[in-house]
Amino acid sequence: VMYFSVFLNSYQRGCLPSSLFFLTHLLLLLQPRAMRSEEIRVVGHEEPILAHVGDEVEFSCHLSPYRDAEHMEILWFRSQASNVVHLYRKQQEFYDWQMKQFQNRTQLITDDIADGSVTLRLHRVVPADEGLYGCRFLGTDFTGEATWELEVAGLGSDPHISIEGFKEGGIQLKCHSSGWYPKPQAQWRDHQGRCLPPETENITEDVQGLFSLETSVVVQEGAHSNVSCSIQNHLLGQKKEFVIHIADVFLPGTSPWKRAFLGTLVGLLLLLAFLMMLVLYFFRKQRKSQEKLKKQAEKDKGKLTVELGKLQVELDWRRAEGQAEWRAAQRHAVDVTLDPGSAHPSLEVSEDGKSVTSRRTAPGSAVADPQWFSEQTCILSRERFSTGRHYWEVHVGRRSHWFLGACLAAVPSTGRARMSPATGYWVMGLWNSCEYFVLDQHRVPLSLRVPPRCVGIFLDVEAGKLSFFNVSDGSHIFTFTDTFSGTLCAYFRPRSHDGSEHPDPLTICPLPVSEKRVLEEEDRDAWLQPYESSNPALGLW
Repeated sequence: VMYFSVFLNSYQRGCLPSSLFFLTHLLLLLQPRAMRSEEIRVVGHEEPILAHVGDEVEFSCHLSPYRDAEHMEILWFRSQASNVVHLYRKQQEFYDWQMKQFQNRTQLITDDIADGSVTLRLHRVVPADEGLYGCRFLGTDFTGEATWELEVAGLGSDPHISIEGFKEGGIQLKCHSSGWYPKPQAQWRDHQGRCLPPETENITEDVQGLFSLETSVVVQEGAHSNVSCSIQNHLLGQKKEFVIHIADVFLPGTSPWKRAFLGTLVGLLLLLAFLMMLVLYFFRKQRKSQEKLKKQAEKDKGKLTVELGKLQVELDWRRAEGQAEWRAAQRHAVDVTLDPGSAHPSLEVSEDGKSVTSRRTAPGSAVADPQWFSEQTCILSRERFSTGRHYWEVHVGRRSHWFLGACLAAVPSTGRARMSPATGYWVMGLWNSCEYFVLDQHRVPLSLRVPPRCVGIFLDVEAGKLSFFNVSDGSHIFTFTDTFSGTLCAYFRPRSHDGSEHPDPLTICPLPVSEKRVLEEEDRDAWLQPYESSNPALGLW
């Protein structure tokens, strides 16, 4: 706590004495281990980042293990903390602290800040941006930072060779190019690849830090034919080259123009005849290749048609089998309602107990409590299931984030744990509007042909199965197979700060009365009392 206050004052006073800075770090390190619930570190870029001049570059940092950083102070700095690149504090961005060279060039991306991951995007990279960077996270009980190196490179314009005139018995050529970083290297070569010593070489730097190069060479008689000027960026390992052809006729003391003309004419005639023969050869070869490819294509088309027919038959069979399983599950429909007593404070439950959605701030507070955002934003059903088969449907609409499934009724009150079958959760979800997955030991991605707008959930307690169905097309999505070690309840999580254009609530769908059934008396006896919603052990992701 003491370190946090001193760190803020360092920005306000402009400079913090080195002795006081060391003392605050020492006090934080000497705090009792009990004050830190877990060892947290900041992870940045392990390797140097290479950026091109004029492009944009992203600096990504995240906490390990994942932790909500929305109410932390996050600082991006250059070389040292006093050189501020970007500052995020109290859910706001402070641009007044930025160094002048970074003003109007930074963009903070906080889509995953609730998971402890943030990205700073730097636009219009210039050579002056090269150097050491870092990001620092400051919370109420810890501080940590990560540093990395930014390297800048610029690939300049194509070299241009100009003929300056006669000099010292030869022809002077000049090559120039601009927009390079760091300093480029130039090389003259003759038609045999041998290096030609430059006559002059001049490298200048403009106001943006980019280098321009101008070099010249004198080509003597006998060094004619192709002469190339290449300019290389050693950091990128790339070069640009320009080749010019010079005939002896342009050099002093060469053969008379008539001899050169006749030699050139004979050479052109021979070259033309050779080209005509070459074109004729390739034309015949291409025609034979096309006929061969046409026959092979017809053969492959027949095989592909047969394979597609087999795949279509198998697809239709699997689709029919999944729809039959879904219709069988619907015969075990139960009336499920939400338990407001189990709802996280950030959730709003409808009066009929059938819909739940999220809100942005805690009730009765102008600024959200950081601990409030770190809790698990979920709600459970009133019903508890210890035996039998049970089916319910949930309308998810066009939300970009949601979690559905079942969990052990006693799990939410036992403390924080990552959701998986091993910790008593059997959950399917959607992330960022496009990534469907189930939570096993790790995320298992799902490939769905039709995005579900309504999800059916079927629980068979004795068989140890929890299945998910896409009500939109009646297809089977995924089935957990496990041994349930206690009473279960339905799990709903609309995910706080959804941010989508269609923030639809999670709604339990009304099923036909003929398909509903009432829970057996022994199931009702097994119901557990709703756990307290103020329990701070609900945090997950």
